[in-house]
Amino acid sequence: MSEENQENGEVVELEEEIKTENDGIQISNDVVAVIAGVAVSEVSGVAGMAGGFAGGISEVFSGKKNLAKGIKVEVSGSQAKIDVNIIVEYGSRIPDVAFEIQNRVKKAVESMTGLTVEEVNVHVQGVNTDRAKEEKQVEVSEEVENEEE
Repeated sequence: MSEENQENGEVVELEEEIKTENDGIQISNDVVAVIAGVAVSEVSGVAGMAGGFAGGISEVFSGKKNLAKGIKVEVSGSQAKIDVNIIVEYGSRIPDVAFEIQNRVKKAVESMTGLTVEEVNVHVQGVNTDRAKEEKQVEVSEEVENEEE
């Protein structure tokens, strides 16, 4: 980078050292998982996270929502690999939802931790059809009302 001094017409070279390494700072996999979980929860089309049986039991007993549910993180050095297990809303376009999750998780984890996210793998474990059932019930009730008239 160079800067020109207007008075003397000389060029002054400035050297900047950008430090991106987290020397001495270790970030827990659980912390990265919570950051990723919050990012996933903000994506439209995600009905919920698909976690194991143990995660659901701990939620019931603690009364707290497990933000890392359904997320597996592997951190090695300054690089992270993240697996996300989700349940999508019925009617959502799965490739679009997965792409949005990958972008948001990568951006959130990299900006908050300084780690480089190598992979964000999205695993669709199911489809939430509750909304589809509600829509069908509305259609059926409208048909019944029309028949009665």
